[in-house]
Amino acid sequence: SVLLTSIVCYLFLGTLSSAFNVILAIPVSLIGTFIVLRAMNFTINTFTLMGLSLSIGIVVDDAIMVLENITRHFEEGKAKVLAALIGAREITGAATAASLAILAIFVPVVFMDGIIGKFFFQFGVTMSVAVMISLLEALTLAPMRCSQFLSVGGGNRVTRKVSEWMDQLAVIYRRNLTKALNYRYQILALSTALFFISLVSWSFLRKEFLPPQDQSRFLVTLYTKMGSSLQFTDGVFKDAEKIYKSRPEIKTYYIAVGGFGGGLVNQGITFVTMKDPADRPVADPFKKRPSQVDFMNYLRKELNKIKGVERVAILDLSLAAFSAQRGGGYPIEFVYQGPEWKKLADLALEMRKRLKESGLMPDVDSDYNPNMPETEIFPDREKALKHGVNVTTIANAVAAMVGGLKLLPNKYTDETGHREDIQVKLSPEENTGQVDLNRIWVRNVHGEVLPLKDVIDVKNDSTLLTITRYNRERGISIYGNFAAGRSQSEVIDFIKKVDKEISPSGYHVVLSGSSQAFKESMQSLLLALVLGIFVAYMVLASQFNSFLHPAIILLALPFSITGALWAMHITDQSVNIYSIIGILLLMGIVKKNSILLVEFTNHKRAEGLSVDEALIAACPVRLRPILMTSIATIAGAIPEAVAGGAGAEVIRPMAIAVIGGVAVSTFLTLFVVPCAYSLLARFERRKHQEELGHALKAIDAFERGEEAPAH
Repeated sequence: SVLLTSIVCYLFLGTLSSAFNVILAIPVSLIGTFIVLRAMNFTINTFTLMGLSLSIGIVVDDAIMVLENITRHFEEGKAKVLAALIGAREITGAATAASLAILAIFVPVVFMDGIIGKFFFQFGVTMSVAVMISLLEALTLAPMRCSQFLSVGGGNRVTRKVSEWMDQLAVIYRRNLTKALNYRYQILALSTALFFISLVSWSFLRKEFLPPQDQSRFLVTLYTKMGSSLQFTDGVFKDAEKIYKSRPEIKTYYIAVGGFGGGLVNQGITFVTMKDPADRPVADPFKKRPSQVDFMNYLRKELNKIKGVERVAILDLSLAAFSAQRGGGYPIEFVYQGPEWKKLADLALEMRKRLKESGLMPDVDSDYNPNMPETEIFPDREKALKHGVNVTTIANAVAAMVGGLKLLPNKYTDETGHREDIQVKLSPEENTGQVDLNRIWVRNVHGEVLPLKDVIDVKNDSTLLTITRYNRERGISIYGNFAAGRSQSEVIDFIKKVDKEISPSGYHVVLSGSSQAFKESMQSLLLALVLGIFVAYMVLASQFNSFLHPAIILLALPFSITGALWAMHITDQSVNIYSIIGILLLMGIVKKNSILLVEFTNHKRAEGLSVDEALIAACPVRLRPILMTSIATIAGAIPEAVAGGAGAEVIRPMAIAVIGGVAVSTFLTLFVVPCAYSLLARFERRKHQEELGHALKAIDAFERGEEAPAH
């Protein structure tokens, strides 16, 4: 990012001294930001580094505006020191307004609630500090350096060619702007229609909480039929292990049958670690190196073919962030709640059935596990009394033979000196069902032994493995993945639709885990977006001393959304918390172009030019800094947009949104903002503009030591 931004600055500015003056803003801003991060006990993490890398193309903006304005005055024949003073003073208002506008966008982000707020607090602080330090550097150190080291002319063939192109572009822009001001209504109508048409692409974009990342790690859970023995489940996993061993994409795997506690005898988990993406071979049925998502889909189909497997659930561990809940971090998690357990179970099963049939979720898992075989033993007290066997003896015999009995305080010591408890119970092959239960003998009070079946009644039934509650109400959790090509929001909308169709009064669905975090984070980010725009308007209103000019400046915002949505649609990116933060960042960046146009147009009008004359005189002059800052911002975001490796999926949506938004809004702003300014200028207070013009002339006269005008 630093390298690309530096190259852009050198090409546009033409000389090493000019580029050096601008590029120095990068280390000053970054080092200053690191000092603040250290003072606030922040760590170097994904969010602080993301803020620093994306800020590189932004922190040079203020220095570019200051340097370009100083250079313009220097080329007009003014001395270095005078050019530095006049140029810096002339651009101070625009630079300050632009930086404060960015800061205003991130104020709501800093105060976001929840776990998302904790992470984006660091991102918001990092961006805000970097931008404000760059403003301080641009208004103090940059003019000081320019007054001593600024040089113009020279350069090489490439930089001179770029300068010629910019001069030609300014002429073309002036000519087209003159024509555009004659078709103001048509341009505003066309641009508005373009914005609303672009919103259609929103419905085609996938919406999810987090983008899946290829971290080469995922978790597989296999289920056998409820009531299966541990030995049967172990046999199923040995068949699964053959598949793991046969795949060259897998680096290591670890299997735990029965869960880590050993109580979930009909299920087990496998931690799979794949080889790094670049090291994965191309093996059938794949025609190229498979991504983690591709391999997970293939493995799901193969594991479902194993005899004895009832269902398979695969968890992408990269989606488990922010949501370590009941569902273990699956992207789709919700709880079906209601008063009556039987009815609740029927509704949960119907919901699972519809989700499976819809094709939206390949894995539909749940903590509702019915049909667990259960054998209830009832002592027959009359028979027990007749045979002289007390109930305690019956209970102890069953507990010892079926469940196991520790022979305390006796312990077994192995040859290494390690001591273990001694536990006695029936051998596994003689502890499988009621037949083995009937073969247990008990001793009566007379010392005689007799079969256990003579003093008990046995009832075979089925029961639930667990009874769960959520927020002190009975609830069944359902969770899983959404299918490839589908989105998290699409599945959640389907769940809400089915809930309305099948749920009677008193029964309802509550989002939890990642689904709940998705809903809350989207609401929080959209609220932050709206609040940021209001705060930015108030800051600009105070800067420009106008209610009208901030509204004109904010016209750039819709077009940044248009560009971001188009870029995300073209590159197949989803709407997630990172891409929305990118759009939020755009709200601060793209206002700089409008501020440069409006501020300099106001300055020209104060000199006595009419509205259209001021626009035609001011806008082409500001074309170079606008293109420089926009291209520098895009250049700074390119490495993130094309990044590879683990974690690249996180920062890529944000960078792509920034690149698309800046590119489209820059082009449209150059024509839409002047047209809107020309139309809305009639609603300004003319008296105030006259007073402002007199005030500026009085200040100039005062600084020259002349007598100020009377008015």
